[in-house]
Amino acid sequence: MRGTSTRRRVAALPPDERRARLIEATLPLLRRYGPGISTRQIAEAAGVAEGTIFGAFRDKSTLLRAAVEAAFDPDPVVRALRAIDAGADLRARLVAAARILMERVSDNASLVAVCRTLAATENAGDLMQRLSQARTRMLDAIATLVEPDRAALRRSPATVARQLFLWTVFATRHGALTEDEPMDADEIVALLLDGVLSRTGTGDT
Repeated sequence: MRGTSTRRRVAALPPDERRARLIEATLPLLRRYGPGISTRQIAEAAGVAEGTIFGAFRDKSTLLRAAVEAAFDPDPVVRALRAIDAGADLRARLVAAARILMERVSDNASLVAVCRTLAATENAGDLMQRLSQARTRMLDAIATLVEPDRAALRRSPATVARQLFLWTVFATRHGALTEDEPMDADEIVALLLDGVLSRTGTGDT
């Protein structure tokens, strides 16, 4: 009698759900091992036969690109930014935005090298352009969050949004900006905001 496989296979799924399942299984592997993961590893993580991958994606690179694009999808971040209380003061709004960005950067920090690798391949196409567009959408959402306080700022809301994004990325990826002590969202915003508020905005005479 033939032995039974210990691998748990998922039931047949519609094409879109099958693609989503494969992407979901691929992302943790990409974050841990990088683009060198094998289709066998992906299949085992997804609970499918290895051939299933090639029925859903043209090749491994296409799947990896789809997984990266899913990870950097700006929609969840934009929705979270738009949900920040518009009635809160500017500092509180920016701290909330910084926390959202820090979570995003922390989740995807290990994928940056994967993006560069994929961008160097023939199948990557306009990947970096798509990621740039995703970043622009997030920056626009932050600028909208800042816009009500434009008159109190030395710089435009778009510039403040870009600076907040860059400080957050740097602090999260490198773990520290000064004295090897990690910065939290409050400290990032204090560093940024206290340097961009005008004298009239701070109440100074």
